[in-house]
Amino acid sequence: MADAGGSASARRMLCSVPERLQLHMAMLALQFGYAGFHVVSRAALNMGISKLVFPVYRNIIALLLLLPFAYFLEKKERPAITLNFLLQFFLLALVGITANQGFYLLGLDNTSPTFASAIQNSVPAITFLMAAILRIEKVRLDRKDGISKVIGTILCVAGASVITLYKGPTIYSPPPPLNRPTPMFVSLGDANGKNWTLGCLYLIGHCLSWSGWLVLQAPVLKKYPARLSVTSYTCFFGLIQFMIIALFLERDPQAWMFHSGGELFTILYAGVVASGVAFAVQIWCIDRGGPVFVAVYQPVQTLVVAIMASIALREEFYLGGIIGAGLIIVGLYLVLWGKSEERKFAAQEKAATIQSTPEHSNIRTPSHIKTSLTQPLLPPSTENV
Repeated sequence: MADAGGSASARRMLCSVPERLQLHMAMLALQFGYAGFHVVSRAALNMGISKLVFPVYRNIIALLLLLPFAYFLEKKERPAITLNFLLQFFLLALVGITANQGFYLLGLDNTSPTFASAIQNSVPAITFLMAAILRIEKVRLDRKDGISKVIGTILCVAGASVITLYKGPTIYSPPPPLNRPTPMFVSLGDANGKNWTLGCLYLIGHCLSWSGWLVLQAPVLKKYPARLSVTSYTCFFGLIQFMIIALFLERDPQAWMFHSGGELFTILYAGVVASGVAFAVQIWCIDRGGPVFVAVYQPVQTLVVAIMASIALREEFYLGGIIGAGLIIVGLYLVLWGKSEERKFAAQEKAATIQSTPEHSNIRTPSHIKTSLTQPLLPPSTENV
C-alpha cells in the first residue's frame, strides 16, 4: 500500500509540472546522455576496444530493447513484409547504421569528442541540401526562410571545412593532475598520433550518412508507417552487416572478449543509454515539442561534451575547431529558423486557401506542403513550445 501511495504521489507531482518545463528538463537530460556517449565511445577506443566489435555489441543491445516495443505496439498497423521492403531496410541499414556508425568511430578515433559533436550540428543543413538537390524540398530564394536556410547551409559547410583544414594553435590545455593518476584514468587519457584531417573527413562522411538516412527513410515511412518496426529492421540489418565485416576484418578472437569492467560499461552505456533510453526520450520530445525544438538543443550537447572531455579525457581545444564550431552552430540556427518560418508560410497559405473556398468539405490539404525531414520517426507535432 505504501509503495502504491508513493507511486501515485510521484505521478501527481509529475503531472503538476508544466509540460513545457518537462520538455526542457528532458532535453537537457538527453543532451547529457548523448554527451556521455561521445566521451564513453572515445574512452572505449582508448581502452583498445575494436572499432568493429564495439558497434556489433551496441546494436545487439539496441535491437533487444527495440524489438518488444515494435512487436507489441505496432502489431495492428504493421504492413505485410515483402522482398521490396526488405531491400529498402537493408539499404537504410547500410547508410544509417553501418556507414553512419563506422565513419563516426573512425573519425572519433582521430579527432576528439568535442569536435565530433560540433560537426554533427551540420546534419540539418546537409539534410536540407540533399533534399534540395533531390528536389524533395523547394528552395524559395524569394522569401526570407529560403535565404536563411541557404546562408545557414553555407555557414555549416564553411565551419566543417575550417575544422578539417585548419587546426590552429592550442587555445586551452587542461592542467596536469596534482596526484599520480590511477590506471583507469590513464586508460581514459587522450591518445597521441591522430590524423586530424583524416578524422574530420571521416566525421563529414558520418554526417553525410546520417543526413542520407533521414532523406531515404522519409519515402519508406510513407509506404511502411510502422516507425519502430522500420527502426528495428534497420538495426537488425545493420547488425548483420557489421558482423560480416567484423568476421572478415577482425581476426583476433581476444577482440570479442571484455578485459575490464570499464570496457563492459562503455558497451552497456552505448547500447542502453544512447540507443535505448535516449531514443525513447527523443521520440517523446519530438512528439510533444516538434523537431525544431529538439534540434535547437544540439549545441548544448557540444558544450557538455567539451566540459566532460576536458575533465575525463584531458582534451585540448584548438583555434580552428572553435571557429569552425561557432560557424556550424550559427548556421544550424539559421537553418532551423528558416524551417520554422517555412511552416508559418505553409500554415498561412493553407488558411488563405480554406477562407477563399466556400465549400470547406471539398477541400483537401495541398500536396505541395512538405513535412520536415528532421522528424523521420513521428508525425508532425500538434503542439508548439
